[in-house]
Amino acid sequence: MRFKTSFSKEPKHSDFVTCVDWNTTEEVYSCSDDHTLLKWNLMNGETIKITDLPNNLFPTDMHWFPRGPGSNRKQGSDLLLITSADGKFHLLNKNGRIDRTVDAHKGAVLVGRWSYDGAGLLTAGEDGQVKIWSRGGMLRSTVVQSGAPVYSAAWSADSNQVLYAQGKMLIVKPLMPNSNPIRWKAHEGLILKVAWNPSNNLIVSGAEDNRYKVWDPFGQQLYSSAPHEYPITAISWAPNGGLFSVGSYNTLRLCDESGWSHSLEKLNTGSIYALAWSSDGTQIAGACANGHCVFAHVIERRLEWHQYEASLTGRRSVSVRDVTNESWERFEFPDRVIQLALGYDHLVVVTPSQCHIFNSHHWNTPTILELREGSVCMLVLSPKFFLLVERASVNLYSYEGRLVSSPRWAAMQPETMNDKSISLSDDTLAARDQNDPKVIHVFEIGSTKALSEAPPMLHTIGVLEIALNQGGSAADRLIAFVDRSHDLFLASIHGTGQRKFGKLGRMVQSLRWNCSINILAAIQDTSLTVWYYPAVIFSDKGIVEKTCAKNDSSDFGKNPVVVSFYGNHVGVRRVDGSLVNSAVPMTVSLLHEFASTARWEEARKLCRLVKEDTLWACLAAMATKAKNLLIAEEAYASIDEMDKVEYIQHIKTIPNKTVQMAEMILMTGSVEEAENLLMQNGLIYRAIMANIHLHNWNRALDLATKNRTHIDTVLFYRNQYLEALQKSETHEKFIALKDQVQLDPDKINKMIAQEIEKEKLMKSSQ
Repeated sequence: MRFKTSFSKEPKHSDFVTCVDWNTTEEVYSCSDDHTLLKWNLMNGETIKITDLPNNLFPTDMHWFPRGPGSNRKQGSDLLLITSADGKFHLLNKNGRIDRTVDAHKGAVLVGRWSYDGAGLLTAGEDGQVKIWSRGGMLRSTVVQSGAPVYSAAWSADSNQVLYAQGKMLIVKPLMPNSNPIRWKAHEGLILKVAWNPSNNLIVSGAEDNRYKVWDPFGQQLYSSAPHEYPITAISWAPNGGLFSVGSYNTLRLCDESGWSHSLEKLNTGSIYALAWSSDGTQIAGACANGHCVFAHVIERRLEWHQYEASLTGRRSVSVRDVTNESWERFEFPDRVIQLALGYDHLVVVTPSQCHIFNSHHWNTPTILELREGSVCMLVLSPKFFLLVERASVNLYSYEGRLVSSPRWAAMQPETMNDKSISLSDDTLAARDQNDPKVIHVFEIGSTKALSEAPPMLHTIGVLEIALNQGGSAADRLIAFVDRSHDLFLASIHGTGQRKFGKLGRMVQSLRWNCSINILAAIQDTSLTVWYYPAVIFSDKGIVEKTCAKNDSSDFGKNPVVVSFYGNHVGVRRVDGSLVNSAVPMTVSLLHEFASTARWEEARKLCRLVKEDTLWACLAAMATKAKNLLIAEEAYASIDEMDKVEYIQHIKTIPNKTVQMAEMILMTGSVEEAENLLMQNGLIYRAIMANIHLHNWNRALDLATKNRTHIDTVLFYRNQYLEALQKSETHEKFIALKDQVQLDPDKINKMIAQEIEKEKLMKSSQ
């Protein structure tokens, strides 16, 4: 991946170009010390002078009013914010007329930024102050007052915090009163530029120490570049947070969000004072010291899927190579390519006006969709559907080009979504709420209402990343998510009753499901961990560690990221950008295939042949879920889980099949499900005893009272329990029944014997 740059033959400005910004994906505005405001049309290459600014107006920064549903932008509300060296900021309309001029600072105003919701703007300047203004230019508050100049500042995604650079320090200041700022020393030289991305919530800074660095909002350094030849003078994030650009003297660099460099362009531009990305994240404009504006387009993006490799070879061309026979397919499009995705035997290419869907079995007959908005910011594929995230909507399509649904939720902000905040499978769409990251919205494919009318998933703290599994049926659908404590959780999507939650691991930085099998890979602390059967967390937490493999991540370096998991290969991206592959044994996928098709004898033979505890542990969990007693007993015995073996042997002695199934369900910890099964089959005594054995005394007594049977049995076992602990009764319900119910051990034992006989008769009738 790299930039393809272009210039006009002659500079259109006669002095330093100090700032640039995009109004649409094809229109760029630039402002210079020559007091002119120019509009660049990239479709036809025309440059138009919009207006001549006053001679005393030397611009320092510019920012168009934000677009999208989160900004409440209305028709005709195009507002351009320009700050100047005389301490003022100016609000201009699209035609260049100055609607309002405000005296904001003493000394130059160095920064002017609209908030993401468009409700206000911030300015910062040489007087060391950071101020918040209303949309109309009325002062709301002075956030920072200090003696040192503030050279750069940025909003947080929720517009409730401000990041600013002061000397060698970075400071995150919440706008809430009486809140303490977070500050840290970030560079060894004066910090000139900062940027804070709303999608990934990461910060990048550049300084006079010739380095750029990537940070999280709490000041933890994630990446530090090698020293450049000259100070870093410009930095800008791509809207989706996957890339950022760095500008310096005669230098333009394209970087991954992790910090490593995709490409370095050496240009004849002088210092690049400002950089701005288009809203679709494919183009960049730069303000240059020699009067030029540099434009760059991201090309040579490369994607892989099994034997296919797709490359964006130009602004309007994509090539696909089949590595098995070295055949090539080249596609030309009428407009530039803004999104590209390859997977599940399909290639989806998006231009500003159309979406082209190619099938790997017949490349020459694509399906073409006409787009309504023309600004697709993200593309997500699944085996049956794909998702187009546009500026104001989220639309789900089949690969035949049919619109399946357009899910929506409260305060939806599509422009800030990324691949960590939304996930898609064949039957489910999951999305993290942008306003409240503790909430995960779940949608059923083909419907715009939440799954089974249930409320969204709620977590105790904010969620960083979510991922739906792709293998299995709808009943097997799981969601894995990492919270702000970097704990990894697994939750069921479908099913009766309350959703199941389980904690798989700690210190997880990155995760990815296998594309076709329910295997999960993650970078955990200092290792690459692969859970061969993650659903074991719902059936037997005690053997979770036995069902996963851990590979030392020393080969991966610091802060590696799992980028792919196809077949038996896990792709891990190192901090320097290199890709390292790690293999998963083929026997794991074979075991999943045998279990999913109920070929238990073949699964057992495989485990006997391989003789690995991880496979036996996976088989034990799979067989327990499928309630296969024989296979589960041998698998548990092979991993020395003798308590489980003895319990299964006890279950095998039970004559009634329904009771056996309930006991197997109890073995997985699903008490409510087992109780419901017993009650539905009229086995009230077994439901009561199940709760007694688990010491759920309140529930056991409630069942006995409600069904008017075995109340004395519950009291009898309760007395035995208290006598063994040498304690007296303190529970009011049991105390109230103590004098009302006579406990006759012989009568109770006789009733239990009758229940056993009744179960045997039920077996014979079956």
